[in-house]
Amino acid sequence: MAQLELQHVSIHGHEVSYRMGGDGPAILLIHGMAGSSLTWKEVMPLLARSYTVLAPDLLGHGESAKPLGDYSLGSFASGLRDFLAVVGVERMTVVGQSLGGGVAMQLAYQYPELCERLVLVNSGGLGREVSWMLRVLTLPGAEFIMPVLFPAFVRDRGNDLSQFLLRKGLRAPRIAEMWRAYVSLAEPENRRAFIRTLRAVVDPGGQVVSAKDRLYLTVGMPTLIVWGDADHIIPVAHAYAAHEATPGSRLEIFEGVGHFPHAEEPLRFAAVLTDFIETTKPALLGRQEFRELVRTRG
Repeated sequence: MAQLELQHVSIHGHEVSYRMGGDGPAILLIHGMAGSSLTWKEVMPLLARSYTVLAPDLLGHGESAKPLGDYSLGSFASGLRDFLAVVGVERMTVVGQSLGGGVAMQLAYQYPELCERLVLVNSGGLGREVSWMLRVLTLPGAEFIMPVLFPAFVRDRGNDLSQFLLRKGLRAPRIAEMWRAYVSLAEPENRRAFIRTLRAVVDPGGQVVSAKDRLYLTVGMPTLIVWGDADHIIPVAHAYAAHEATPGSRLEIFEGVGHFPHAEEPLRFAAVLTDFIETTKPALLGRQEFRELVRTRG
Protein backbone atom coordinates (compact mmCIF):
# COMPACT_ATOMS: atom_id res chain seq x y z
CA MET A 1 0.00 0.00 0.00
CA ALA A 2 1.55 3.31 -1.11
CA GLN A 3 2.66 5.84 1.48
CA LEU A 4 1.63 9.47 1.19
CA GLU A 5 4.66 11.48 0.16
CA LEU A 6 6.49 13.61 2.69
CA GLN A 7 5.97 17.35 2.19
CA HIS A 8 7.62 20.34 3.86
CA VAL A 9 6.55 23.79 4.96
CA SER A 10 8.34 26.55 6.88
CA ILE A 11 6.58 27.87 9.99
CA HIS A 12 8.25 30.62 12.06
CA GLY A 13 11.49 29.83 10.26
CA HIS A 14 11.47 26.11 11.16
CA GLU A 15 10.83 23.35 8.66
CA VAL A 16 7.84 21.15 9.43
CA SER A 17 7.47 17.88 7.53
CA TYR A 18 4.11 16.24 7.02
CA ARG A 19 2.08 13.79 4.97
CA MET A 20 -1.28 14.80 3.55
CA GLY A 21 -3.72 13.22 1.14
CA GLY A 22 -7.29 12.31 0.37
CA ASP A 23 -10.42 14.41 0.18
CA GLY A 24 -13.31 15.05 2.55
CA PRO A 25 -13.59 15.93 6.27
CA ALA A 26 -10.17 16.35 7.84
CA ILE A 27 -8.42 13.98 10.24
CA LEU A 28 -5.25 15.07 12.06
CA LEU A 29 -3.00 12.21 13.17
CA ILE A 30 -0.47 13.02 15.92
CA HIS A 31 2.34 10.54 16.60
CA GLY A 32 4.00 9.62 19.88
CA MET A 33 7.37 10.41 21.46
CA ALA A 34 10.42 9.57 19.31
CA GLY A 35 7.94 8.77 16.53
CA SER A 36 7.02 10.43 13.26
CA SER A 37 4.29 10.53 10.64
CA LEU A 38 5.57 7.16 9.41
CA THR A 39 3.79 5.48 12.31
CA TRP A 40 0.51 6.10 10.42
CA LYS A 41 1.74 4.69 7.10
CA GLU A 42 -0.64 1.71 7.11
CA VAL A 43 -3.82 3.56 8.06
CA MET A 44 -3.37 6.79 6.10
CA PRO A 45 -4.16 5.30 2.65
CA LEU A 46 -7.21 3.54 4.13
CA LEU A 47 -8.56 6.76 5.65
CA ALA A 48 -7.61 8.88 2.62
CA ARG A 49 -10.29 7.07 0.59
CA SER A 50 -12.96 9.14 2.39
CA TYR A 51 -11.14 11.87 4.32
CA THR A 52 -8.44 14.50 4.08
CA VAL A 53 -5.70 13.01 6.24
CA LEU A 54 -2.82 14.99 7.76
CA ALA A 55 0.10 13.55 9.70
CA PRO A 56 2.82 16.04 10.69
CA ASP A 57 6.20 15.31 12.22
CA LEU A 58 6.11 17.31 15.44
CA LEU A 59 9.05 19.65 15.98
CA GLY A 60 11.94 17.63 17.39
CA HIS A 61 10.72 14.50 15.62
CA GLY A 62 11.02 12.80 12.26
CA GLU A 63 12.14 15.06 9.44
CA SER A 64 10.97 18.29 11.10
CA ALA A 65 13.39 20.81 12.59
CA LYS A 66 14.81 20.19 16.06
CA PRO A 67 15.39 23.66 17.49
CA LEU A 68 16.27 24.54 21.05
CA GLY A 69 13.15 25.69 22.80
CA ASP A 70 9.87 24.66 24.33
CA TYR A 71 8.75 21.04 23.91
CA SER A 72 5.75 21.20 26.23
CA LEU A 73 2.28 19.97 25.29
CA GLY A 74 1.12 23.58 25.05
CA SER A 75 3.88 24.44 22.62
CA PHE A 76 3.09 21.42 20.47
CA ALA A 77 -0.60 22.41 20.46
CA SER A 78 0.09 25.98 19.37
CA GLY A 79 2.49 24.69 16.73
CA LEU A 80 -0.26 22.46 15.33
CA ARG A 81 -2.67 25.40 15.31
CA ASP A 82 -0.22 27.31 13.15
CA PHE A 83 0.44 24.27 10.95
CA LEU A 84 -3.30 23.84 10.32
CA ALA A 85 -3.57 27.51 9.37
CA VAL A 86 -0.72 27.16 6.87
CA VAL A 87 -2.14 24.06 5.17
CA GLY A 88 -5.65 25.53 5.16
CA VAL A 89 -7.54 23.18 7.51
CA GLU A 90 -10.08 24.90 9.74
CA ARG A 91 -11.66 21.99 11.66
CA MET A 92 -10.86 18.31 12.02
CA THR A 93 -11.13 15.10 13.99
CA VAL A 94 -7.93 14.98 16.05
CA VAL A 95 -6.31 11.61 16.73
CA GLY A 96 -3.34 11.30 19.08
CA GLN A 97 -1.29 8.26 20.08
CA SER A 98 0.84 8.12 23.26
CA LEU A 99 2.46 11.59 23.62
CA GLY A 100 0.25 12.59 20.68
CA GLY A 101 -2.81 11.86 22.81
CA GLY A 102 -1.63 14.39 25.36
CA VAL A 103 -1.02 16.88 22.55
CA ALA A 104 -4.49 16.16 21.13
CA MET A 105 -6.15 16.85 24.48
CA GLN A 106 -4.12 20.04 24.86
CA LEU A 107 -5.15 21.14 21.36
CA ALA A 108 -8.82 20.53 22.17
CA TYR A 109 -8.38 22.42 25.45
CA GLN A 110 -6.53 25.44 24.01
CA TYR A 111 -8.32 25.64 20.66
CA PRO A 112 -11.73 23.92 20.97
CA GLU A 113 -12.97 25.70 17.86
CA LEU A 114 -10.58 23.57 15.77
CA CYS A 115 -11.66 20.17 17.07
CA GLU A 116 -14.74 18.28 15.91
CA ARG A 117 -13.91 14.98 17.61
CA LEU A 118 -11.21 13.64 19.91
CA VAL A 119 -9.59 10.20 19.54
CA LEU A 120 -7.07 8.99 22.14
CA VAL A 121 -4.91 5.99 21.29
CA ASN A 122 -2.90 4.49 24.18
CA SER A 123 -2.66 8.09 25.29
CA GLY A 124 -0.34 9.78 27.71
CA GLY A 125 -1.68 12.31 30.20
CA LEU A 126 -4.31 10.06 31.79
CA GLY A 127 -2.48 8.69 34.82
CA ARG A 128 0.82 8.60 36.66
CA GLU A 129 2.02 5.13 35.55
CA VAL A 130 4.44 4.81 32.63
CA SER A 131 7.23 2.38 31.71
CA TRP A 132 10.33 2.26 33.91
CA MET A 133 12.60 2.93 30.92
CA LEU A 134 11.06 6.35 30.26
CA ARG A 135 11.27 7.22 33.96
CA VAL A 136 14.96 6.27 34.06
CA LEU A 137 15.72 8.47 31.07
CA THR A 138 14.44 11.55 32.95
CA LEU A 139 17.19 11.20 35.59
CA PRO A 140 19.96 13.83 35.64
CA GLY A 141 22.75 12.93 33.28
CA ALA A 142 20.68 10.50 31.19
CA GLU A 143 21.55 12.45 28.07
CA PHE A 144 25.21 11.59 28.59
CA ILE A 145 24.64 7.83 28.65
CA MET A 146 22.21 7.80 25.71
CA PRO A 147 25.02 7.64 23.09
CA VAL A 148 26.05 4.36 24.75
CA LEU A 149 22.47 3.05 24.82
CA PHE A 150 21.74 4.09 21.22
CA PRO A 151 24.97 3.70 19.21
CA ALA A 152 24.90 4.25 15.46
CA PHE A 153 26.47 0.89 14.60
CA VAL A 154 23.60 -0.96 16.31
CA ARG A 155 21.16 1.15 14.30
CA ASP A 156 22.90 0.22 11.06
CA ARG A 157 23.00 -3.53 11.80
CA GLY A 158 19.40 -3.47 12.93
CA ASN A 159 18.32 -1.69 9.76
CA ASP A 160 20.01 -4.38 7.71
CA LEU A 161 18.12 -7.06 9.64
CA SER A 162 14.82 -5.17 9.22
CA GLN A 163 15.29 -5.01 5.47
CA PHE A 164 16.07 -8.73 5.37
CA LEU A 165 12.86 -9.58 7.27
CA LEU A 166 10.80 -7.35 5.00
CA ARG A 167 12.21 -9.08 1.92
CA LYS A 168 11.15 -12.40 3.46
CA GLY A 169 7.62 -11.06 3.97
CA LEU A 170 7.80 -11.15 7.77
CA ARG A 171 5.79 -8.50 9.60
CA ALA A 172 6.22 -7.49 13.25
CA PRO A 173 4.66 -4.01 13.52
CA ARG A 174 5.05 -3.59 17.27
CA ILE A 175 8.77 -4.34 17.09
CA ALA A 176 9.08 -2.20 13.96
CA GLU A 177 7.57 0.84 15.69
CA MET A 178 9.84 0.46 18.71
CA TRP A 179 12.85 -0.05 16.45
CA ARG A 180 12.00 3.11 14.51
CA ALA A 181 12.01 5.08 17.77
CA TYR A 182 15.32 3.48 18.78
CA VAL A 183 16.86 4.36 15.42
CA SER A 184 15.85 8.01 15.74
CA LEU A 185 17.70 8.28 19.05
CA ALA A 186 21.02 7.35 17.42
CA GLU A 187 21.21 10.96 16.15
CA PRO A 188 22.47 13.60 18.63
CA GLU A 189 19.93 16.30 17.73
CA ASN A 190 17.11 13.79 18.06
CA ARG A 191 18.32 12.77 21.52
CA ARG A 192 18.39 16.38 22.67
CA ALA A 193 14.82 16.98 21.50
CA PHE A 194 13.69 13.65 22.98
CA ILE A 195 15.07 14.49 26.44
CA ARG A 196 13.43 17.92 26.39
CA THR A 197 10.11 16.41 25.35
CA LEU A 198 10.28 13.55 27.84
CA ARG A 199 11.15 15.76 30.81
CA ALA A 200 8.20 18.02 29.99
CA VAL A 201 5.75 15.19 30.71
CA VAL A 202 7.56 12.55 32.80
CA ASP A 203 9.77 12.53 35.90
CA PRO A 204 11.39 9.61 37.76
CA GLY A 205 8.08 8.90 39.48
CA GLY A 206 5.99 8.75 36.32
CA GLN A 207 3.85 11.05 34.22
CA VAL A 208 3.61 14.58 35.60
CA VAL A 209 0.98 16.02 33.26
CA SER A 210 -2.60 14.85 33.69
CA ALA A 211 -5.79 15.82 31.88
CA LYS A 212 -8.04 13.81 34.20
CA ASP A 213 -9.34 16.90 36.00
CA ARG A 214 -10.40 18.47 32.68
CA LEU A 215 -11.99 15.55 30.86
CA TYR A 216 -15.40 16.99 31.66
CA LEU A 217 -14.59 19.68 29.08
CA THR A 218 -15.11 17.11 26.34
CA VAL A 219 -18.86 17.12 26.97
CA GLY A 220 -20.42 17.83 23.59
CA MET A 221 -17.26 16.66 21.79
CA PRO A 222 -17.48 13.05 20.54
CA THR A 223 -14.59 11.16 22.12
CA LEU A 224 -13.19 7.73 21.25
CA ILE A 225 -10.62 5.92 23.41
CA VAL A 226 -8.66 3.11 21.74
CA TRP A 227 -6.18 0.97 23.67
CA GLY A 228 -4.18 -2.22 23.29
CA ASP A 229 -4.56 -4.31 26.42
CA ALA A 230 -1.01 -5.66 26.09
CA ASP A 231 0.57 -2.20 26.34
CA HIS A 232 3.69 -2.31 28.53
CA ILE A 233 4.37 1.43 28.22
CA ILE A 234 1.07 2.92 29.45
CA PRO A 235 -1.33 0.52 31.21
CA VAL A 236 -4.79 -0.23 29.85
CA ALA A 237 -6.24 0.74 33.23
CA HIS A 238 -5.84 4.36 32.09
CA ALA A 239 -8.28 3.68 29.25
CA TYR A 240 -11.01 2.44 31.56
CA ALA A 241 -10.52 5.33 33.99
CA ALA A 242 -10.58 7.91 31.18
CA HIS A 243 -13.71 6.35 29.67
CA GLU A 244 -15.48 6.57 33.01
CA ALA A 245 -14.43 10.21 33.46
CA THR A 246 -15.30 11.31 29.91
CA PRO A 247 -19.00 11.96 29.34
CA GLY A 248 -20.43 9.95 26.45
CA SER A 249 -17.09 8.53 25.30
CA ARG A 250 -16.63 5.28 23.39
CA LEU A 251 -14.07 2.69 24.43
CA GLU A 252 -12.43 0.17 22.09
CA ILE A 253 -9.99 -2.34 23.60
CA PHE A 254 -7.77 -4.24 21.14
CA GLU A 255 -7.04 -7.60 22.75
CA GLY A 256 -3.46 -8.85 22.53
CA VAL A 257 -2.31 -5.56 21.00
CA GLY A 258 0.43 -3.36 22.45
CA HIS A 259 1.19 0.34 22.39
CA PHE A 260 0.54 0.82 18.64
CA PRO A 261 -3.00 -0.37 17.71
CA HIS A 262 -2.97 1.70 14.51
CA ALA A 263 0.18 -0.10 13.31
CA GLU A 264 -0.49 -3.54 14.77
CA GLU A 265 -4.08 -3.80 13.48
CA PRO A 266 -4.45 -1.05 10.86
CA LEU A 267 -7.56 -2.46 9.16
CA ARG A 268 -9.46 -2.75 12.42
CA PHE A 269 -8.23 0.64 13.57
CA ALA A 270 -9.34 2.34 10.35
CA ALA A 271 -12.73 0.62 10.55
CA VAL A 272 -13.27 1.68 14.18
CA LEU A 273 -12.23 5.27 13.45
CA THR A 274 -14.39 5.47 10.31
CA ASP A 275 -17.44 4.13 12.15
CA PHE A 276 -16.88 6.62 14.97
CA ILE A 277 -16.71 9.56 12.56
CA GLU A 278 -19.69 8.42 10.49
CA THR A 279 -21.95 7.84 13.50
CA THR A 280 -21.23 11.03 15.46
CA LYS A 281 -21.96 14.68 14.83
CA PRO A 282 -18.98 17.06 14.86
CA ALA A 283 -18.70 19.33 17.86
CA LEU A 284 -19.27 23.02 17.19
CA LEU A 285 -17.71 24.34 20.35
CA GLY A 286 -16.63 27.97 20.12
CA ARG A 287 -14.67 30.03 22.61
CA GLN A 288 -17.78 31.51 24.21
CA GLU A 289 -19.30 28.06 24.79
CA PHE A 290 -15.98 26.85 26.16
CA ARG A 291 -15.78 29.75 28.62
CA GLU A 292 -19.30 29.01 29.86
CA LEU A 293 -18.42 25.35 30.33
CA VAL A 294 -15.38 26.23 32.46
CA ARG A 295 -17.38 28.72 34.52
CA THR A 296 -20.22 26.31 35.24
CA ARG A 297 -18.08 23.24 36.00
CA GLY A 298 -14.90 24.78 37.37
